Amino acid sequence: MSAPRHSDPTAPTAVPLAPPASDVSAGVGLAGLIGLFVWIALCRSYPDIANTLGLGGGLAASRGVLSGPYAALAAMLFSAVPMVLWSVLVDKVHLRPSTGIDWNLKRPLAEILPISVVKLCGLWATWALLAAFYGLARWYWSGSYLFAMELLTFAALPLVMLSIPYVIWLDRVLAEPRDGTWHFGTFVLGGGLIGRDAWDGAAIAKHWRAWAIKGFFGAFMISILPPGFAQVVEADPAQMIGNPVQFAMTLVALLFVIDVQIGTVGYLLTLRPLDAHIRSGNPLLAGWLAALLCYPPFVWGVIGPNNQVLSYENGAPGWAHWFAGNPPLLWAWGGLLVLLTGIYAWATVAFGIRFSNLTYRGVLTNGPYRFTRHPAYLSKNLFWWVSVLPFLVTTGSTADAVRNSIFLLIVNGIYYWRARTEEAHLLAEDPKYRTYHAWMEERGLITSRLVRLRRWSTGQGGAAAANTHPFPAE
Repeated sequence: MSAPRHSDPTAPTAVPLAPPASDVSAGVGLAGLIGLFVWIALCRSYPDIANTLGLGGGLAASRGVLSGPYAALAAMLFSAVPMVLWSVLVDKVHLRPSTGIDWNLKRPLAEILPISVVKLCGLWATWALLAAFYGLARWYWSGSYLFAMELLTFAALPLVMLSIPYVIWLDRVLAEPRDGTWHFGTFVLGGGLIGRDAWDGAAIAKHWRAWAIKGFFGAFMISILPPGFAQVVEADPAQMIGNPVQFAMTLVALLFVIDVQIGTVGYLLTLRPLDAHIRSGNPLLAGWLAALLCYPPFVWGVIGPNNQVLSYENGAPGWAHWFAGNPPLLWAWGGLLVLLTGIYAWATVAFGIRFSNLTYRGVLTNGPYRFTRHPAYLSKNLFWWVSVLPFLVTTGSTADAVRNSIFLLIVNGIYYWRARTEEAHLLAEDPKYRTYHAWMEERGLITSRLVRLRRWSTGQGGAAAANTHPFPAE
C-alpha cells in the first residue's frame, strides 16, 4: 500500500483507517525468539544433558552450564535460522520486487563475470578499509571489544572465499548488478582517475554509508553479546524467588539479551535474497550525530554514569534503594521496569532480520509500531526515569537533584532529535512510510495523543487537522 497519486501534491489526503501493511511479518521475530529460548534452555540444561548422554565421561557435566562467549555466538545461529526459514518459506520475501532480483534472468557466466570481478574488488577494498579502521581505533583493542576483533579476524578469510560464489550467483539474477559496490570497485581499480562517467559518486557514498553502519554497529553488537548471555544462563532461580529486585533485574537482563541477539542478527543478515539489504543509510549528518552520541566510544564521554558530561546518576542510588523494606512496592516497581524493557525488546524482535540503526530496510507498521513510531526510544527513556529516579539523591543536595533531572531531560532530547532525523530519512525514501506517518499522527494510540497535545500547546489544533494530513504524493 502506498500513498495515492494526486495532481496537486499539496492537497490533503484522507488518513486510512488502518496503517499500511508491514514489510516484516510478526512471525519472523517470533520464530527467532523461540529459537533463542530453545538454545538458552539447552545451555542451562547442559550438565544434565551431558550426564544423560554420557558426554566426556562426566567431565563435560562438571564444567557447568554453557555460558561462554561462543555459546552466546551460537545463540545467533539458533535465532537466525528460524527467522530466515520463516522469511523464505512463509513470507516468501525472496520473491518481492524490492529485492531487485529477477529469478528468471540467470545471465550467462561469461556475461556477468566482468561485473562480478569489479564488484568483488570493491567489496574486498571496503573490508580492507574497515579492517584498517579497526586497527587504528584504540577502543577496539581492550575490554569486551577484544572478542569482536577475535571473531572478525577469524571470519575474514572465510568471508572472502564465500563472497566469490555469492556475488557471482547473485549478479546473474540481479536486475541491476552495477550497484554501489560495483561503482566503488570501478573507482578503486581506476585509482579514481577513470573518467567521471565510469563511476557514480552518489552510489559510492550510498555504499559507504551502509558499510560504515554495518562496520561500526556490528562490532559493537558482537562485543556486548557474551556478558548478558552469561548472566541469563548462569542465573539461579532459587536466589531470585522472594527477591523482587534480583528477580526483576534478571528478567530485564533476559530482555536485553533478546534485544541484542535479534539485533545483531539484523546487522549481519543484510542480504538481498532475504529482502533485508540496506536500501539506504541515513544521508543526514544530524542523524549520524544524534545516533553516535548514544554509543561508545562517544557515549563514554557524554552520556552515562558518574563523571560523564551528562551524568544523571550523581548521588542517585535508584529505585531499589528508595523502596527497600517495602516488598509490595518493590514488586510493583520491578514489574514496571520489566514491562518497559519488554516493550524495548519487542521493538527489536518486531524487526526480525532487518534491525539496524540509521538504515532504511523497508517499513515496519505492526507490533509496538502500531501504537507509536518510536516504541524503543519511548520505553528506554521512561526506563531511565523509573529506574534511576534522578530527582531523589542521597547527597542532600538540591543542586544534584536538579542537575540529574536536567541532564536526563537533555538525554531524552537527544533521543527525540534522533527520532526526528530517522523520520526525515524514511519520509524521503518511501511513500508507504509517509502513509504510516500520517496514520500514526491521527490514529496511533500513543503518537496521536502526543501530537494533539503538541497542537494544543502551539495553537495548531483544528477540525481539519484531526481528519486529514498532507504529505507528498508518490
